[in-house]
Parts: sequence; C-alpha cells; structure tokens
Amino acid sequence: MAILVDKNSRIIVQGITGSEGSFHAEQCLEYGGNVVGGVTPGKGGQTALDGKVPVFDSCEEAREQVEANVSLIFVPPPFAADAIMEAAAAGIELIVCITEGIPVAQMVEVKSFVESTNSRFIGPNCPGVLTPGGAKVGIMPGFIAKEGRVGVISKSGTLTYEAVDQLVREGLGQSTCVGIGGDPIIGTTMLELLEMFENDPETDAIVMIGEIGGSMEIEAAEYAKKNVTKPVIGFIAGQTAPPGRRMGHAGAIVSGADESAAAKKEIMKECGIVVVESPANIGKTVASSLA
Repeated sequence: MAILVDKNSRIIVQGITGSEGSFHAEQCLEYGGNVVGGVTPGKGGQTALDGKVPVFDSCEEAREQVEANVSLIFVPPPFAADAIMEAAAAGIELIVCITEGIPVAQMVEVKSFVESTNSRFIGPNCPGVLTPGGAKVGIMPGFIAKEGRVGVISKSGTLTYEAVDQLVREGLGQSTCVGIGGDPIIGTTMLELLEMFENDPETDAIVMIGEIGGSMEIEAAEYAKKNVTKPVIGFIAGQTAPPGRRMGHAGAIVSGADESAAAKKEIMKECGIVVVESPANIGKTVASSLA
C-alpha cells in the first residue's frame, strides 16, 4: 500500500536528456521503478537511457501515449516552474520536483495553479519519494532503505537518509519516505503527509524531521494531537542556529518567536509527539515506541 508511489506508478522524467535527469532516471529504473518515458521539448521521437524509454515533447503526449501518472522533474530553475505547471495541466497525478533555486514569486504562482488541478506536488528542492521495494522517484539512495511499516517525512534530505539508516539498523523498514523540500513555499506539507500516513494501513509509526523557520511543524503537531493515533517521533534541525540566520534551506530562517527549534520542540511535545534531542536517537526512539 504505502503512500504516493508504488510499483504500479508510471513515471516520466521531465529533463531526461540532461545529465542529472538521465543519471537519476537510470537509478530509478534500476531500483525497479516503472519509468515509462521522458519529456524534453523539441526532442520528441528520440529515446533515452540507451533506448530503454521514449522521449516526448510534452507531458500531455506522455500522458496520452504511455499513461504516465507520476512526473519527476530535473529541469533548470528558470524553466522548472513552467515544467511543474505543464505536468499539472496534463493531469499527471503526482509531480515531484528536485530542482533547487526556483524563485519564490514563481512558486506562489505554481502552488496556486497546482491547487486548481487534481495533481499533488512534492518539492521543490527536495530528494523526492521512496517506497522501499516499490518505486524511487527522486534522488534518495534506494539501497539504504528496506520494506517496513514506518513512514518518514522530512524537510532535510540528508537527515532523511540518516533516519532511514538508523531505522534499518534497529530492524525497522519504511512504508514510504518523503522529502518535502526546504523552500519557503512547497507543494505538500507535513500535515497533509501525516494525514496520509495515519490513513495508510501499512504504516505503524511516523518520523517527522523538521527545521527552524516557518510554522509547518507546529501546524502538523496540532493536527497530530487531534487526529493521529499512531506514534509520531519528531526532530527539529537547526537548534544551534543564531536567531535570524538562514541555515542551508531558504525556508530555514527564524522570523518569529514560535519558529526557533526550542519553541517548536516544546509545542510538539505538548501535542504528544515524542521529540528527540539528537538525530542519533531517532531509530532507537521509534523502536521503543513500537515495542
């Protein structure tokens, strides 16, 4: 079951003829994902990945000809916003954008447009989605994960991998891992993913890795308090960041009292989330919550 993607997902890669796009498309294919095509305007009719997949001029063509329902985007920042909206307009159900550096003003327009369609959007500036044993849509290293029943939601890419590795060391696999991205405006929030994992019969516990800046973790915690019955284990990155300093991600800047690591952790605890002080304790804490 998992959430978002599985072995039946029909994946296209926008920007498949570029070096990043072709490399990661090959990795997704090798992991067992069903990569059915790619999109590069002006290169329709060609093939990619040594002739394994067809290239189309548009998402609409890919949707019609190979019934694509997931798009993975490796398009340079100046063109990425249009690529996301093109996929949504074509009716692609899940859009995952890895691209970093899309201007915030463009993302405002993108978010508004995608919300007017039936598409779900993950990213931008994220590592994507991985359902172990099912499909890898993004740049997460598939070999570190294993099939299991813990859902992972993270703003941070590398901390996602750290959490996954620790879970595996504790003998715990993952249902789905979702890197939501660290930009100020992103397609899918922690709250929405908490709801999906709560409703997924194959997920028993949820790891939620947040960062300083913004209010997303607080909104998710308040939702969890009222609506989530499964154990939620949380961590907030950026505890040592000076106030007002942007740390790594464009969205990780503390601009209000509730946006510091200490404030977020306090609110999360009040909402019943088990908060770990160090990322080194994520795996053990999940294991004990399921014991």
